[in-house]
Amino acid sequence: MTDHDLFSTETAGLAQVSGPQLIRLADGDRYGLSIGPVRKELDGDLRMLAYNGSIPGPTLYVSQGSRITVDVRNDGDVETTVHWHGLRLENRFDGVPHETQEPIPVGGGYRCQVQFPDAGFYWYHPHMREDFAQEMGLYGTIVVEPTDPAYWPAVDRELTITLDDLLVEDGHIAAFHRSGPNFTAMGRFGNVLLISGETTYAGTATLGEVVRLYLVNTANTRLFNFALRGARMKLIGGDSGRYERETFVEDVLLAPSERAVVDVLFDAPGEVRLEHRTPDRVYDLGAFSVASAGEGGGAAAGSFATLRTDPDLTAEHRLIEHDLDRPPDKVLAFVSKMPLLYGEDVAPASSYVCPMHPEVTATEPSTCPICGMRLIAATVTYVCPMHPDVTASGPSTCPQCGMKLVPSDTAPVPAHDGPQSNDHGDGLEWEDLMPEINRASDPSNMVWQLIDRETGAENGAIDWTFTVGDRVKIRLVNEMDSDHPMHHPFHIHGAGRFLVLSRDDVPESNLVWKDTVLLRAGQTVDILLDVSNPGLWMAHCHIAEHTESGMMFSFTVARHPEPVR
Repeated sequence: MTDHDLFSTETAGLAQVSGPQLIRLADGDRYGLSIGPVRKELDGDLRMLAYNGSIPGPTLYVSQGSRITVDVRNDGDVETTVHWHGLRLENRFDGVPHETQEPIPVGGGYRCQVQFPDAGFYWYHPHMREDFAQEMGLYGTIVVEPTDPAYWPAVDRELTITLDDLLVEDGHIAAFHRSGPNFTAMGRFGNVLLISGETTYAGTATLGEVVRLYLVNTANTRLFNFALRGARMKLIGGDSGRYERETFVEDVLLAPSERAVVDVLFDAPGEVRLEHRTPDRVYDLGAFSVASAGEGGGAAAGSFATLRTDPDLTAEHRLIEHDLDRPPDKVLAFVSKMPLLYGEDVAPASSYVCPMHPEVTATEPSTCPICGMRLIAATVTYVCPMHPDVTASGPSTCPQCGMKLVPSDTAPVPAHDGPQSNDHGDGLEWEDLMPEINRASDPSNMVWQLIDRETGAENGAIDWTFTVGDRVKIRLVNEMDSDHPMHHPFHIHGAGRFLVLSRDDVPESNLVWKDTVLLRAGQTVDILLDVSNPGLWMAHCHIAEHTESGMMFSFTVARHPEPVR
């Protein structure tokens, strides 16, 4: 790989990144959105990309039912599009390159019309070289305010929060190749966590105040389990509007691109810590400083204990009862092949080991009982009992202590470098368990597939056709019989929105309209897609490196035929 194949990390002459603006736009307004490089001080002087000079990009506040015009200017490092994630807008403005529009060249522009039919929390990001451009800072948020003033519970104020990570090495963002993505095995995990573009959140609140937090996971691959220590949190909304039933929660799990809307009551003075909680550790993301109220705090605290029910979703729950037991209309399997580790055939060996869990070994070819990966042939090396860093390919003695080296079956991968995340039986990969193999992976040696189980078609060859008004039951099967079973956040563009019917045959108890669903390794999830928007629409895994590796397809939605008169 040559330097010519790497994107620039040069920061000379670049403007310092700014904080995001809150922009209120009325129906019919026109807004300019420019893409360009910026400089950000973060474990070094980093070259990043920004919308309108800020990371995250501007937060757009719009009214439900409104429409705006956005003039996009691309002065970034690569041709691009803007995808308006979760919005049921006109198909020609969905931002899918070569399908709904041609790419915006560097130095070029594009005008699009964006409409907002549904209340809720949405976001925008590139849909070309998403692994690079989104990781570099191109993401922004959209709050669609409902026409019904009683749609959400009462709060004293609102905040938007993005959750992200960034891989920084030697004072630069780790290299990206112009020729295509890397880290395609597990996606690019960062070693720096970002909340609203910063490493530490610093907010203020008043005792008794209720604050609404709009949360979105903008990371390439990392899951975020968001929690607050020291305040009460109520989950009220998801990807596209409110939940069927509001619930008090301790934490909220978000896969890449998923959103949540939570109301927080600050009922004690002091600090309230923002945290990302994994099974193995807690990442501190910053804090709210809660000050005593001079006049009794906010006005919304009195109704915070009330848990409301959405009548429309309650009615939907009754309507979908017959969908739970009927056969699926489509079955989509999630499968992987990993020539990087396995090649075409597994060579015979005396012992085998799991690449992710080196403590798992076998004397015959098999799969790991923890993560489901195929075991790879282990090589025999020799190691010093006192100095395990001293190894040799044959019998020898330790140059440090003189002890004879002893045989040891070891995996052909280095020891884990970074936070450990052992299996917890949850089908989730919280950290990069094989960083060097992940770094070496690309679309040529790590193959991700979506497979239509009816036709056998894979990825872009899948050819589905629906009609406006269809209610399509899709069974998503994340198969363990794969070289690398792992979780996938499955996203469907604006053809409609869907409800989760069941997970592993357990009916979903609390409905919310969604555009992305987290599919754990080995899990089967049934969704019901309410098809409402004609056009050519994409569906894909929202781990950016998996998308760019081809784990995607597009399907057609035809208009409902006009009745014959």
